[in-house]
Amino acid sequence: MNTRTVRTVRTVHPSPLGDLLLTGSVTPSGFTLTSLGMPGQRGAPAVGGADRDDAPFAEAHRQLDAYFAGRRTRFELPLTVTGSPFQRAVWQALEDIPYGTTTTYGALAARLGVPRADLRAVGRALGDNPLLLVRPCHRVIGADGSMRGYAGGVERKLWLLTHEGALQPSLV
Repeated sequence: MNTRTVRTVRTVHPSPLGDLLLTGSVTPSGFTLTSLGMPGQRGAPAVGGADRDDAPFAEAHRQLDAYFAGRRTRFELPLTVTGSPFQRAVWQALEDIPYGTTTTYGALAARLGVPRADLRAVGRALGDNPLLLVRPCHRVIGADGSMRGYAGGVERKLWLLTHEGALQPSLV
């Protein structure tokens, strides 16, 4: 692809989790979402050189609004993701975790055929997920039910799982 015909764009989407930063690529053949990050996110994708342009993100904005309103359980957006074949396999497997449920790192690794000795590699791939929410890495928890690391912050992971009904709201 001729890099001169690719325009990198960004927008901000207000949410209950703070302003989400979305980036994408506009080409003659259309638009694809390349990242969705949160404020203070560990390892957030760099967006240097991206022009602010809200128009290409209209469908992403609609789907995010519907998700936060409880009317959408799955995102259907054109995506372009860069990563190793292993990372892409882990990220793709996230789409099979149903809304309102969780799985464990071990179960996800087993489904991917990753030996238990390489479980940390799955965790690293999840931590590098450039499409938070869209590829729902927040649905992966520790085998003991603990809320292990989440690039967007454990508090946001708890909020998302409660929003989706996978956790009961705290009575505290």
